[in-house]
Amino acid sequence: MKDIKIAVIGLGYVGLPLARLFSTKYKTIGFDLNKKRVDSLMKGHDSTLEVSDELLNDAIKKHGFVCTSDINKIKGCNFYIVAVPTPVDKDNRPDLTPLVAASTTVGKVISKGDIVVYESTVYPGVTEDECIPVIESVSGLKFNKDFFAGYSPERINPGDKVHTVELTKKITSGSTPAIATVIDNVYGSVIKGGTHKAPTIKVAEAAKVIENCQRDINIAFVNELAHIFNLMNINTHDVLEAAGTKWNFLNFKPGLVGGHCIGVDPYYLAMCAKRYGYNPEIILAGRRMNDGMGGYVARRVVKLMLKKGIKVLKSEILILGFTFKENCPDVRNSKVYDILTTLKGYNTNVTVYDPWANPDITQHEYGVKIINHLPKKKYDAAILAVAHDKFKDLNVKSLLKPKHVVFDVKGILKKKDIDSRL
Repeated sequence: MKDIKIAVIGLGYVGLPLARLFSTKYKTIGFDLNKKRVDSLMKGHDSTLEVSDELLNDAIKKHGFVCTSDINKIKGCNFYIVAVPTPVDKDNRPDLTPLVAASTTVGKVISKGDIVVYESTVYPGVTEDECIPVIESVSGLKFNKDFFAGYSPERINPGDKVHTVELTKKITSGSTPAIATVIDNVYGSVIKGGTHKAPTIKVAEAAKVIENCQRDINIAFVNELAHIFNLMNINTHDVLEAAGTKWNFLNFKPGLVGGHCIGVDPYYLAMCAKRYGYNPEIILAGRRMNDGMGGYVARRVVKLMLKKGIKVLKSEILILGFTFKENCPDVRNSKVYDILTTLKGYNTNVTVYDPWANPDITQHEYGVKIINHLPKKKYDAAILAVAHDKFKDLNVKSLLKPKHVVFDVKGILKKKDIDSRL
């Protein structure tokens, strides 16, 4: 395939870094329905902070990278990459609405001989059974005759400046052996970490979803250990440190499992398994454990307050951090929200301080008002929920009343300064 012209549909945490990278080698256009997002990017700033202003401006000025919300401007492309969210609904059922909408967009612009590659995390079969029929219906073209497809799962780790998209090995796949080679070559031309060409699209889809399921289950295990060892008055982190001296012990820590991947993707595989008549016990058990950790933390804090004789009703509690992980502004599926709502159920007054999160986004998405600067009043309890670097040297006790509770979810504060941790 000659003269590759790439269109990346969806310019979020996954799409933008990928589009920026491809722009260094190919003519690349980024497409997103959010015009405000597009305008901000074209001014040289990425609000997710995944792409630095320097790299973004370099892509725009040096490589001709363009972002648009005008579908007509991507009609001349011939290699379409779909990188839109794949969330779950309120009942934890996979919501393919963004994928269907993106496939409709592709169907309106795709031409004979073109290729579409999906990056969104899905269960095996979604690309060929759910997305491709939409493109066929809208475009009138025939799959594997007039146009072709592939799947290359995203491996973006928000906030990670070490395992960047160009340095992380990429799985690729295609709807025919020849197309699989084309797709692998296109990705391989910019991915310094190399590629792995999967034999089928379904294998690539399955590989992605189990990556996150595996991590979810491992974290669920240590979260269960935290429950058990707390009852035994044993420090979980001390146990893990001791066990970690064995060469093949897996280094997982207890904590909150939020975000757009690990806290969501297992539900995709679980639903797929049920369609084939299998009830995935371990996967769903892990999800139940991890989904309950926010409430568990809140209840632990309340018990610690009661033991110290601190009045819980109308007490002032400070939560440090709201993003789903450290050192990034991503608040998608934040489990800190569960701590907050559980505490409010005890009629407490809760303040959330996070220097990374956008207050407008937290208000819009969760109805939660957060602050970006250190509060001035004193609190009865503090919960360190996110391990931002800015919190590591924070004098938490300076924010608290003489009689107080400090609970460290992430295990980054000094033992002498806290009452308990997971």
